[in-house]
Amino acid sequence: MKVSVCVPAYNHEKYIAQMLDGALMQQTNFPFEIVIGDDASTDNTQAIIREYVAANPGRIRAYLHEENLGPKEPREFAGRNNVLSLLKACKGEYVAMCEGDDYWTDPFKLQKQVDFLDANPDFAICHHNMEVIYEDGSASHFFNNPDQKLTSTIEDLLEDSWFMATASWLYRNYFLTNDFADWHAKAAAGDWAIMIQLAARGKIGYLPETMGVYRKHSAGLSNVHAVTNISFLENRKQMFENVDKWLENRYHGTISKTLAKYDDQLSQLEKIGRSN
Repeated sequence: MKVSVCVPAYNHEKYIAQMLDGALMQQTNFPFEIVIGDDASTDNTQAIIREYVAANPGRIRAYLHEENLGPKEPREFAGRNNVLSLLKACKGEYVAMCEGDDYWTDPFKLQKQVDFLDANPDFAICHHNMEVIYEDGSASHFFNNPDQKLTSTIEDLLEDSWFMATASWLYRNYFLTNDFADWHAKAAAGDWAIMIQLAARGKIGYLPETMGVYRKHSAGLSNVHAVTNISFLENRKQMFENVDKWLENRYHGTISKTLAKYDDQLSQLEKIGRSN
């Protein structure tokens, strides 16, 4: 299998059909599978997924959990076990991620990214631009700025710079044969943890085309992963400390600056807390 499309879903009944349509419309010269895991949704998400499985025999592998895989606490880790089990279930040479509430708009997205990674063996990851839309009606915008670098490295991530919309990822399936790093399980920012491990093995390529939509809404985890959440900031700082050790201090200068920034943010929040 050339590509596994990895789809974590939870209470996405309003969105999951659009996501699956965007994946199924992909025009490729290689086989791909859709691997979807629903984390015990309380709405009709699983029923919709079953309809798509029945209508597309052999194309979708669905893991429809009867109980939420958790963990329940802390909230920052919600959905983690579903995602990690799904990543391990992906058998493709490459993995494309698209959460159940996002969707792709370009029918050649997968082909373009596979062509890029096939032609550039020193790259581990390929991403592209996305349109960001808001449930509350706020103005949409692009995820990446016009000056986004075409080639990035792990050092860009270690500078605490995030420039890859999750639904734009295509990466070499390193986790097919390798375990997650020990520190991954302790990191609330699971997307960061995945990308850091992959970027340690190759460069990051960017295609400056808008090929999908990233949906932001009130139930999204990005609202929990916020710069005003002290426990999340402490966890992020701990992740960078753990990554520094894991990388055997090869990027210690870069990571030290990032840690100093987190120390400053935490001290400011603590001052605000004391004044209230």
